Amino acid sequence: MANKRQRVLVFQQNGSGERKIVGLRQYGGACIELTIYSIDEQLPGVIDDTSPWLPEKIDADLVLDYLQHGDLASDLAALCARQGVPLIASGKKSVGSGVHTPPTCCGLPKDPELASYGEMFGAPEFVVEIKDGLISAVQVVRGAPCGATWAAAERLIGHPVADAARRVGLETQFFCSANPAGWDPIHGKSPVHFAGKIHRRQLAKAIDRAIDRAIDGATDRAGAEKGDADPAAEE
Repeated sequence: MANKRQRVLVFQQNGSGERKIVGLRQYGGACIELTIYSIDEQLPGVIDDTSPWLPEKIDADLVLDYLQHGDLASDLAALCARQGVPLIASGKKSVGSGVHTPPTCCGLPKDPELASYGEMFGAPEFVVEIKDGLISAVQVVRGAPCGATWAAAERLIGHPVADAARRVGLETQFFCSANPAGWDPIHGKSPVHFAGKIHRRQLAKAIDRAIDRAIDGATDRAGAEKGDADPAAEE
């Protein structure tokens, strides 16, 4: 029997999550069933009672918070915590049991409770192939839900390996949907700069692994050729 798709409920305000919704459908559609909860009306600056805008029950396996109003986001986190539904609220200060608040969507570490979403989206993971000192192929194993990881990876094909990590950082910042005006005093960077840095670091690791594979392969081939050329190896 086919595995059941993970039910993901997305809260957005005036289209604030559209870029990520497109990415989720494009790169996670086979494993994720999306439901969109949009709040598009003009809201007061302070909301003492958020119940007219939030549902009483969360019918989902995971909630993504792309809301812009602080009172709505805070009460959504509390609602999810009470009902035992994990919540991802990137870049926010929401608190509660099961609430995940990475600095950016691509800063999310893996966590078993996030299931399929956590396997496909969050801190980037790459598999790289190298030929003649150039990037010949890039597989995105895990990436940002806005799609920036996949878009940046496409720009690397044919690029010199020595400069590829720097290049992916710049390309990620170009495609990133985070607010470039935001500033995180803890990390000392804007969300866009953070995204570029983590992509650069993760691609550098993937390149190191590709180089190690190439070295291991060359060593194995050399050993096999030596064995074929040495008659004593057959005795």
